[in-house]
Amino acid sequence: MTRALLLVDIQLDYFPGGAFPLVEPEAAAAAARTVLESFRAAGDLVVHVFHVSTDPDATFFVPGTPGLDFHPSVAPVDGETIVEKHAPNSFIGTGLQELLTDVGVDEVTIVGMMSSMCIDSTTRAAHELGFTATVVADACAAPDLTSGGVTVPGASVHAAFMAALDGSFATVTTSDALSR
Repeated sequence: MTRALLLVDIQLDYFPGGAFPLVEPEAAAAAARTVLESFRAAGDLVVHVFHVSTDPDATFFVPGTPGLDFHPSVAPVDGETIVEKHAPNSFIGTGLQELLTDVGVDEVTIVGMMSSMCIDSTTRAAHELGFTATVVADACAAPDLTSGGVTVPGASVHAAFMAALDGSFATVTTSDALSR
């Protein structure tokens, strides 16, 4: 199998001081860095996906703001692919599927933010497009969410989404288990 790492939306707006900080994004970025280093060492394809909002009322990922920047711990290096997206699903309108298919990728490992939105959407799409998907749970982060007057802590949001993906759409693992 030819594999690729998809680093999805590990951007400054999701970190403390950003426009939409998540729960423990620093820990997720550190785990993503571990995965990134292993893919770089193996010479596997690395794709950095970043979100730019096209909504005029957006409060984060606004064009021209520093929140769009990649977190420095996982910033691209020369020769790594960068894909801009405008929807939660990293495959919609980006050419990502064609890029992966053209180089013979059939297995994707997914890390990033948010577990409950772009990681979920991208993972399900990868599966539906025929890629074998692995999600590295500790290299992803989620926000606290509120629905019907009930606030669900980010750790619970994250766990629920990982549980929903595991086995049906992807193999969910940890950075430690992946590097063994």
